[in-house]
Amino acid sequence: MAFLTDIEIAQSCKMQPIEDIAATAHIDEKYLENYGRYKAKIDLDYYRNNERPDGKLILVTAITPTPAGEGKTTTSIGLADALRHIGKDAMVAMREPSLGPVFGVKGGACGGGYAQVVPMEDINLHFTGDIHAIGAANNLLAAILDNHIQQGNSLNIDPRRITWRRCMDINDRQLRSIIDGLGGRTNGVPREDGFDITVASEIMAVLCLADSLSDLKQRLSRIVVGYTYDNKPVTCGELKAAGAMTALLKDALKPNLVQTLEGTPAFVHGGPFANIAHGCNSVLATKMALKSADYVVTEAGFGADLGAEKFLDIKCRMAGLKPNAVVVVATVRALKMHGGLAKTELGNEDLDALKRGLPNLLRHVSNIKNVYKLPCVVAINRFPTDTDAELKCIEENCASLGVKLIPTNVWAEGGKGGTALAEEVVSLCECDNSSFSFCYESDTTITEKIEAVVKRIYGGSNVVLAPAAQRMAATLNEMGYGKLPVCIAKTQYSFSDDAKKLGAPENFTVTIKSLRLSAGAGFIVALAGDIMTMPGLPPVPAAEKIDVDENGVISGLF
Repeated sequence: MAFLTDIEIAQSCKMQPIEDIAATAHIDEKYLENYGRYKAKIDLDYYRNNERPDGKLILVTAITPTPAGEGKTTTSIGLADALRHIGKDAMVAMREPSLGPVFGVKGGACGGGYAQVVPMEDINLHFTGDIHAIGAANNLLAAILDNHIQQGNSLNIDPRRITWRRCMDINDRQLRSIIDGLGGRTNGVPREDGFDITVASEIMAVLCLADSLSDLKQRLSRIVVGYTYDNKPVTCGELKAAGAMTALLKDALKPNLVQTLEGTPAFVHGGPFANIAHGCNSVLATKMALKSADYVVTEAGFGADLGAEKFLDIKCRMAGLKPNAVVVVATVRALKMHGGLAKTELGNEDLDALKRGLPNLLRHVSNIKNVYKLPCVVAINRFPTDTDAELKCIEENCASLGVKLIPTNVWAEGGKGGTALAEEVVSLCECDNSSFSFCYESDTTITEKIEAVVKRIYGGSNVVLAPAAQRMAATLNEMGYGKLPVCIAKTQYSFSDDAKKLGAPENFTVTIKSLRLSAGAGFIVALAGDIMTMPGLPPVPAAEKIDVDENGVISGLF
């Protein structure tokens, strides 16, 4: 039996005009800024003028990712569709894909099977140009910075202490570390430089955390681009770049409205990586969604130790959000991989491997329930090879934490395959979430915040700050930034900073190599292990499979 690929399923969908989707989301047509027939940006006046009470917020997260796949985005979309199947007014709010993974390892990022957002090709490629605008703003600041030095350097900037890097939204390891400004006096000042992927740019984080155009401009002004010869921070505001950057970003700030295969409204806006940045869609998209539906499903990138931790400790703290329920997604296959099975062996029942891998799921669930004190359910993204004995094993272990296990089949059945999960989520949304708490408090030190995440969320026993990180922590405290939340950048493949430590490792040490100030975003980035802010392409990039025919029909996206 031949199965349709994700892109073939998406291309066979008959989409509704975006005006109809907006009406479903209670959005008046006067707030629409159409990008063709099936995409639109929503004017910020819609949020400012909206007096509807907020809906319920549902966070979807997952176990530590493996090559076996978990299906977090697919589950998020399928859950939103399922909520509508049981008669609820629901929508989904999620991130937009970066071209890096689309052309690199992962392929498309719009869900899968019959739980997707569309138009899939547009969303995975240029979409409405938001990420391009972020790259342009980032690189404008870089150009103004270097030009300031070239034209006399009245701010006394030390070229050796510039922290602002250029960016592009393609995986390109060749550009991680470069020397530029070569070619003589008229071509700039030679210095070490480098590129990050655009979704790791602080501009992306700023855009996703800003709640208005004025807030965006103020955040841009606060960005620290480097330091003077006498160790004083230099800001974007001092370079007089914030106004022009805001002009480039004014449309990108507006959330993008699209739809699922089943016509459920979807905001797709912002795309910071969760292993490098904070891994959540924009605050404005989330808040608009809460004014547009009674139930809003959103997701955070990678495992709950990354995306969910940052969603809760950074985004919720800054935006005043409080989830009503959390869904932790897992697969039997991925849990067996955490238990030591090879990918080729995952189709066989193996309760011993499953039991060895289960602590990974249970630690994530325990963190949601016992650290953040939020109602929680486990969704098993079911595969045909899953056995009843394996599901029963997971169910019994989840029950020991007071959490239900709900198998789903949204990949094959769309919303219909997630109605049991939807019913449980609606029930959880009626629970008391007033005990919600953060992993750490703002008045603790930078080191104490990092230690809280490592010990309470990761399960580690110790944190070591390299000498450079220690010096930067002292400097940040002296400059008054010590109360900012921390955004730990680490491998997504383990609770630890070692990608090879699967399952739920214990008694490990996390090494923080360096700290970066993201004053505009409002957090401090702590780089752990060997994390890269500019990924490279794999031996066989996904780009090699992507093509387009003479009629403009794209194939191979996923």
